[in-house]
Amino acid sequence: MTDINKVILIGRLTREPELKYIPSGTAIANFSLASNKSFTQNGEKKESTSFFNCIAWAKLGEIMAQYCKKGHRIGIEGKLHQRSWEDKDGNKRSVVEIVVDNFQFLDSKKGDDSGDNTEGNPVPDEQSPPFDDDSIPF
Repeated sequence: MTDINKVILIGRLTREPELKYIPSGTAIANFSLASNKSFTQNGEKKESTSFFNCIAWAKLGEIMAQYCKKGHRIGIEGKLHQRSWEDKDGNKRSVVEIVVDNFQFLDSKKGDDSGDNTEGNPVPDEQSPPFDDDSIPF
């Protein structure tokens, strides 16, 4: 029997993805995602923000590092992963991160101030992604 470990989040990048390569040559991008929640408490509208550490491996990590910038709104799918280690002082440390399997740009297209884009992919900053809606055969 297999357990379920699935995470879906929408949020904004709190910093530029940091791209590194492990000794085998595999890319890994680290970034943080802020996800807001609005609610009403005692008749007053409030907002709460949660911050999540995320990692993306291999080509996905390279793509995210190239096209995702601080403040961009993205959706991610992935799984929770816990890793543990001992620090230089011998203290046990542990962290839970989201390992990203897929992501989607959710910002509006460049020059379009109409809000979030629900059709197609945005054009981040001055660069175009390696694909566009017209190049997808379905």
